[in-house]
Amino acid sequence: MNVYASIVSFFQEGGAFMFPIALVLIIGLAIAVERWLFLKRAYQSNRAAYSELLPLMNESKFDQAEQAAQSGNSAISRLISVGLDTMRASPRRDDIHAAMQEGVMESIPRLSKRTNYLSILANVSTLLGLLGTIIGLIAAFTAVANADPADKATLLSQSISVAMNTTAFGLIAAIPLLLIHSLLQNKTLEIVESIEMAGVKALNTIVRSNRESVNTRASDA
Repeated sequence: MNVYASIVSFFQEGGAFMFPIALVLIIGLAIAVERWLFLKRAYQSNRAAYSELLPLMNESKFDQAEQAAQSGNSAISRLISVGLDTMRASPRRDDIHAAMQEGVMESIPRLSKRTNYLSILANVSTLLGLLGTIIGLIAAFTAVANADPADKATLLSQSISVAMNTTAFGLIAAIPLLLIHSLLQNKTLEIVESIEMAGVKALNTIVRSNRESVNTRASDA
């Protein structure tokens, strides 16, 4: 109960700027939760697609792999679907690689969407805290100027203590948002690297299968 009372008192003494800082923190946390859930689902769906499609491609079951990829909604599914579709039009490695690379580039914006807002919100909360402190200090010095000389030191120290609450709260909001932003960036990079790795393996499998197919036809001739 004392902790709750201290938090309420800290918030009330900070002044009007505590409310926009709290709003920034809430928005940032909402974005963080949404992004984390999205990235978690993307990681799981990509992993499932990789486990399903690569064995089919290694067995040269490209028709089944393409049907499974087209029915999937993961980035790896789209990537392999594009690669197999391009293979039918042109078996050249460069053409297939270019098409799959385009698929990777289309997936990256979906993964990194809104993540950069967290760093922006962290900076905004810090600046709001500083602005609230400056305005609080201006009001404090104005009040002290008209106060009794014997009470000026006490009144000034109390006013400064209250004004600093906004800076403290701004940093309290900014630090976790920056940490979460870094974690989400690392998670996004991990997913992008896994997509690129799956793309390279799929490309090598397609090219190897085409080469074996050409050699088989040549030997039959």
